[in-house]
Amino acid sequence: MRLTSFTDYGLRMLMRMASAPDRAFSTADLASEFGLSRNHLAKIMQRLAQAGLVETRRGGGGGAALARPASEIRLGSVVRLLEEGQPLVECMSADGGACTLDGHCRLKARLRSAERAFFVDMDQSTLADIALDSAPVT
Repeated sequence: MRLTSFTDYGLRMLMRMASAPDRAFSTADLASEFGLSRNHLAKIMQRLAQAGLVETRRGGGGGAALARPASEIRLGSVVRLLEEGQPLVECMSADGGACTLDGHCRLKARLRSAERAFFVDMDQSTLADIALDSAPVT
């Protein structure tokens, strides 16, 4: 299974925030740290905030911080959230894609089973389990 860069960076941002739970991170600092455009990071941050995983504050001393303890944030939930609307393969999209094998293919069932197993495994871990030990060197 390959995750989108949106999910990859979302997980990295959460790991970074979990490494310093009492600190608010500015989008500029995180964008610089990850070598990511501030605009792209803002879209990820917005999705995380809408889901209640992070809280954002404007102004001096503002930034983003985890909305709840890292030990309460399941990795499977984060990946489901950030991968929403991204089917594993085209035929698993809501409209079924343009598969010419539809109705004759047994692969889709295997892929669904593998995807379920992936999420079962991801649900066993929390953000606290993967939080950075210390701040990365920038």
